[in-house]
Amino acid sequence: MLNVMREQPGAVLQQTRPLPYDVVALVLQGGGALGAYQAGVYEGLHEAGIRPNWLAGISIGALNAAIIAGSPEAERVARLREFWETICAFSIEWPAGEGLANALPFAFDINSVRNAMAATRALVQGQPGFFKPRFPSPLWSPFSGDAATSFYDTAPLHQTLERLVDFDRLNSGEVRVSVGAVNVRTGNLTYFDTAERRLGPKHFMASGALPPGFPAVEIEGEHYWDGGVVSNTPLSRVLSGEPRDTLTFQIDLWSARGRVPYDMMEVSSRQKDIQYSSRTRAVTDQVLRMQKMRQALQRTMEELPESAKAKPEIRAIADMARHRSYNIVHLIYQTKTYEGHSRDYEFGLSAMRAHWQSGLEDIRRTLADPGRLDPPAPELGIVTHDVHRRRD
Repeated sequence: MLNVMREQPGAVLQQTRPLPYDVVALVLQGGGALGAYQAGVYEGLHEAGIRPNWLAGISIGALNAAIIAGSPEAERVARLREFWETICAFSIEWPAGEGLANALPFAFDINSVRNAMAATRALVQGQPGFFKPRFPSPLWSPFSGDAATSFYDTAPLHQTLERLVDFDRLNSGEVRVSVGAVNVRTGNLTYFDTAERRLGPKHFMASGALPPGFPAVEIEGEHYWDGGVVSNTPLSRVLSGEPRDTLTFQIDLWSARGRVPYDMMEVSSRQKDIQYSSRTRAVTDQVLRMQKMRQALQRTMEELPESAKAKPEIRAIADMARHRSYNIVHLIYQTKTYEGHSRDYEFGLSAMRAHWQSGLEDIRRTLADPGRLDPPAPELGIVTHDVHRRRD
């Protein structure tokens, strides 16, 4: 059972109330520049005194997980902010602000133009502390390997992770960390997990190695791409292991629901939404089926004679059938009206701060409901809270 703690300046953490769960998990989807939304959500959890003991991430979610787990508890939010301000440098700011838009003879959205220019800058110049363009282009490269199979070099990200992440702390067991990547040779999704091995910068870079932009990362003789190529949400990793009472905060960056596109730009945007939103409902439906199976086993076990219950095989089944509680708090970033198909690589500071603030506001609103964190009714065993915010 975990405790909710509240941190006060200059004071040790003080217990406020217990959370009736063995595991409090933070599940972080991939989504590039949209990942600042997850950082805002974590800040809200942190200020509420909620300390996840399992972080599972894909792509940018894996990088956020590395910063959180590899930082002292009191410095996690500050380290996240430093990471995002590092990789979102070179923002495009209009000196005249809204006055510039008013002075022009035609109408346009200042945020749309700012974000489009930030995306163009990322494509052409890369982002400091994250990636840089290759020269010559891989399309004309006389070399083989990374230079011929990716448009950007991610060596700056390796340096950023080494600077901001204490990998001894990350691997200490204080917090479990699981990050997903795809084996390029087999096509299988693999999880690198601190419960099974020591993780370093390459494991997190592999989780975010989205082709053809970024090169595959070699680990122990195998090459890995971004886990989002197969599945962009590691929820199944958290819920399919040994059954334990679990509170999961799942933070998605893509919404499966949306309107029918009306032009080619919206087609591209909607395609990304569908491709990367993953199938959260399928995972929760599977867990619900498992809960019903456990309940059926429990009823069957009650009818067995005592002599049968003593058998090792029956005891093992009884252990598997024990009641477990699952509460999934599902937050989904809702695309703003001025954001387009390039929103996942609009790495400007203005866009980043807007995403961060959206995440912070959403989790504060979520936690303001005192019933959100309650265990489900015993006859259900699982409850999902889908939290949405209106488009801005």
